[in-house]
Amino acid sequence: MSDVFKIAERGSTPSTELFGGLTTFLTMAYIVAVNPIILVDAGVPFAAALTATCFGAAIMTILMGLIANRPLALASGMGINSIVAYSICIGQGADWRVAMAVVFLEGVAILVLVVCGLREAIMRAIPVDLRRAIGIGIGLFIAFIGLKGGGIISANEATLISMGSIKNPVVIVALVSLASAAIFTVLNVRGGLLISIIISVLVGIPLGVTQLPTTWNFGFDFSTFAAPFQQVPDGSGIAIAQVFAKPMLLMFVFSLLMSDFFDTMGTVIAVGRAGDFADKDGNVKNLRPILMIDSVAAAVGGFTGASSITTFAESVSGAAAGARTGLSSIVVGVLFLLCAGLSPIFGMVTSAATCGALVLVGFSTLKDVVNIDWTEASTAFPAFLTLITIPFTYSITNGIGLGFLAFVVIKIFQGKFREIHPLMWVSAAAFLAAFLIA
Repeated sequence: MSDVFKIAERGSTPSTELFGGLTTFLTMAYIVAVNPIILVDAGVPFAAALTATCFGAAIMTILMGLIANRPLALASGMGINSIVAYSICIGQGADWRVAMAVVFLEGVAILVLVVCGLREAIMRAIPVDLRRAIGIGIGLFIAFIGLKGGGIISANEATLISMGSIKNPVVIVALVSLASAAIFTVLNVRGGLLISIIISVLVGIPLGVTQLPTTWNFGFDFSTFAAPFQQVPDGSGIAIAQVFAKPMLLMFVFSLLMSDFFDTMGTVIAVGRAGDFADKDGNVKNLRPILMIDSVAAAVGGFTGASSITTFAESVSGAAAGARTGLSSIVVGVLFLLCAGLSPIFGMVTSAATCGALVLVGFSTLKDVVNIDWTEASTAFPAFLTLITIPFTYSITNGIGLGFLAFVVIKIFQGKFREIHPLMWVSAAAFLAAFLIA
């Protein structure tokens, strides 16, 4: 085993790899509870969403360990699952199978880009400040969803939104979730977000927020598998065919690709630095197999109904604990498999209980704000517009589109046409067309 994974060669030991894998799992295990809750809002059955989430994460993380041999774990990405539920299904009125077809096509597209070696071209196309703003905006969007789901933010006819009543049992549970998640994060408690969810679920029992299971069926539900190729219940045909029939859905394919692609690059570089397989300039050793697995994972996520599966930034925790090889990833994958049949347990988790985890995930993205060059208004303003309109319009795609259009328009009036990459021209035009059609 040591020779297969080059454990000794990389200065590690089997026990260190096992501990590193456990550390990574504990820091990202919250996704097992959070992702199904978000997908339920899209119309996906909870048990099926849980099975898809666990099996998808397990399969792709194990493949990452076997093929890329790096301490990287994958699961349904926070942000893209929100696009699926709130922008595509609720915003566009699409069936969840159609939304999964969008995710599937995004994975196929990004795989083609990796195979063709177009990574550098795409990286150059979008200004770096816009890329940073997209990540921050998605983080704020996720935090907003958490606060809304926990009742801390509620609708108000006079002011659009306001604070919910702290006398409401749901809000009490959400505040417990938020406080415990923040405290555990500050204290660097491993698995702190997962622990905050467990505490909140327990607090919710006497308050009547947490509903105990009525049945204890621990089986698997694979009904979401092959979602893009399932018939849509309204009789409109196969899900994937509807994506090509609606231009706005094709725009979502592009938006997901941008979000997924750049999020992955940032994550891999961060883990690479912690795990000694990236240099100070962010050049990652043997990057191609990592990107290949990550790209396949996105398509697999859409196929299984788990939303896009992507490399998790929480993998940094395992690398920081000493993990250097793919053995740690296999440990993470096995632990995800063990969670797959626990639908009655995870079914007790409410949106109020996950409030803290979502807000802290959003909080973690804000550190990139200082890296935006706010002195250069021609890029800073489009970045700002992207950052605020993602949560304010409740749509990641709208935020990206408005940011792209603002950047192109400003550069045109500056007469700096050469600073607009051809892909930005195409993207801005496509977004404009989509806005006019919608």
